[in-house]
Amino acid sequence: MGMLLTSATAGSGAGIVMVVYVVLIGAFVYFMMIRPQKKEQKRMSAMVSSMEIGDSVLTNSGFYGIIIDITDDTIIVEFGNNKNCRIPMQKTAIAQVEKANAE
Repeated sequence: MGMLLTSATAGSGAGIVMVVYVVLIGAFVYFMMIRPQKKEQKRMSAMVSSMEIGDSVLTNSGFYGIIIDITDDTIIVEFGNNKNCRIPMQKTAIAQVEKANAE
């Protein structure tokens, strides 16, 4: 009888340890991967919604330009000094925005 009792409690102790490990790994994944990604998505959506005509932008490809027109999901960015290079882009292609009146 005593042998059955000790093996049953050892099994339940291992199960509790396993549950604790799963919870710890889940918390680690949430705080190291999911939470920062959601925070970055909120930052990007706030930046995209605050864009205005005349703002200076940096694209994901590394080009600097000035916003000259904004539609629902695209913007037209002017590159260079000759005013001839105007490219429509998706709003998600913008990495940084510098406000025109932030001087």
